Amino acid sequence: MLIIGIAGGTGSGKTTVVHQIMNELPETEVGIISQDSYYKETNNLSYEERTKINFDHPRAIDFELLTEHLKELKKGNIIEQPVYSFVTHNRTDDTVITHPRKVMIVEGILILANSELRDMFDIKVYVHADSDERLIRRLKRDIAERGRDMDEVLNRYQTTLKPMHQQFIEPTKAFADIIIPNDKYNTVAIDVVRAVINQRIL
Repeated sequence: MLIIGIAGGTGSGKTTVVHQIMNELPETEVGIISQDSYYKETNNLSYEERTKINFDHPRAIDFELLTEHLKELKKGNIIEQPVYSFVTHNRTDDTVITHPRKVMIVEGILILANSELRDMFDIKVYVHADSDERLIRRLKRDIAERGRDMDEVLNRYQTTLKPMHQQFIEPTKAFADIIIPNDKYNTVAIDVVRAVINQRIL
């Protein structure tokens, strides 16, 4: 199994890059795991307390479960990925049955910040985008998809997202094998990653 880690700041375009990579690959050969599914369970907290969680800090992520799930997939076992709700800030009771594939793509802002998880990646990719661009994308997404208002998003960006990005996410660029500038459609970098995958699954 080839495991690819795709990291980058919020709104950097990681999901776009994942779709570009998968575009010409057989669906049956490639699976995706999102770090967003692995936020820690917070049943012990009230909704108010949950809204105050710093979701951009590595301690918000259940890296232990994510690493364990990747190991199980490598062994050829099926896993049940958690499902996380950004509306309630907690895991739901649902799970997603995930089968092992020849290629697993793991994507998320903090996936290169954890050394055990990082060591499992055969290819480490960092998607880089201008901070203004990332803020605009984050604003649009959180208002449209996550029921936030503009003040809430901007406040979270200034107090949490920006400092966390500088402290925990941007430095992980140093671990990347490939850095993809996502200010424009970067076909060369995508083709390189896709070529490596094709070599492995053919």
